[in-house]
Amino acid sequence: MGGLVYYSSRSGNTTRFMQALGLPAQRIPFDTAEPLPEPAAPYVLICPTYADGQGRGAVAKQVIRFLNDPARRALIRGVIAGGNRNFGTTYALAGRVIATKCQVPWLYSFELAGTETDIARIRAGLDTFWRETCPTAA
Repeated sequence: MGGLVYYSSRSGNTTRFMQALGLPAQRIPFDTAEPLPEPAAPYVLICPTYADGQGRGAVAKQVIRFLNDPARRALIRGVIAGGNRNFGTTYALAGRVIATKCQVPWLYSFELAGTETDIARIRAGLDTFWRETCPTAA
């Protein structure tokens, strides 16, 4: 299976999701003084959404900083986004934004820290994704 890179804010929802997922992953740090991960192989990015009512600010600044590096951006193969359904059309908006900007598929969205169903679907989906899309990364 390919790699995972994720970002989680102080709320910790994405961290809890990643712990439940139980797969190895590199974390984009919340603290801007900490170094960013340098993936050496293709990865799927997992991140929450932080949008205002108009959708501004959907992608966390640290994620933008991470993806602004051409070497890191070249290795992204897909995105999974978290969000809160209470925010309607901006739910998981970070996934749509990143998928469009990086020209990769938006693979899945989950609410807050996800559910057991989300975890099972994402594990199975990632396994299929890496086997079918990037066979050398499987």
